[in-house]
Amino acid sequence: MYFQSRAEAGVMLASKLMKYRYDNTVIVALSDGSVQVGMQIAAELHATLSLLLTLPVDIPGEDTFYGMITQEGGMVYNSDLTEGQVDDYYSEYRGNIEEQKISQNSKLNKLLGSGGILEPDILRGQNVVLLSDGLNNTREIDVALELTKPLKIERLIIASPVASISAVDKAHISADEVCFLSVTPNFIDTDHYYDVNDMPNHEEVLKMLNEFVMRWR
Repeated sequence: MYFQSRAEAGVMLASKLMKYRYDNTVIVALSDGSVQVGMQIAAELHATLSLLLTLPVDIPGEDTFYGMITQEGGMVYNSDLTEGQVDDYYSEYRGNIEEQKISQNSKLNKLLGSGGILEPDILRGQNVVLLSDGLNNTREIDVALELTKPLKIERLIIASPVASISAVDKAHISADEVCFLSVTPNFIDTDHYYDVNDMPNHEEVLKMLNEFVMRWR
């Protein structure tokens, strides 16, 4: 399934989530592209919209990632790696991994405090929608799940216009409810599923999000 734009996909997803309208709901966008989808959903549901900041730590020369740096400065390891693999990769690439951690933490620290960035405490007692614009793997989901563990939330929903089969399987295990418009066995890349890819840069996304939050307060 293909979409004209992320905004169109957001309207379509919102129609599937209408039972949460006016019902203590927080939309947690998991990426910049997810913000464009989430703005439509939050407007329709009269829900809060926030962006979860994460950045990856990659494994040199490998087509996978080691973990994700959270906005709190912690590391959530790739859930597809065994504990032994995590240790082995660290032993082999310690210097590179530590350099990436320092660099990514520095980038995140510069962004904290911007309007619309998620403050975890707002999730308490809420229906929480973890939203992606295209879910190929679960790296951002893993971070969000770790974040919500100590919080008592009402209900956890994972949503995306398009997702891979493996991501959907993980979502079913992790969430109270899932909402996907399309599931594909051969996920290409997120942009492939949208006719219009007019993604603003990260600073512009934060500005859009801040203006949206201020308008709906």
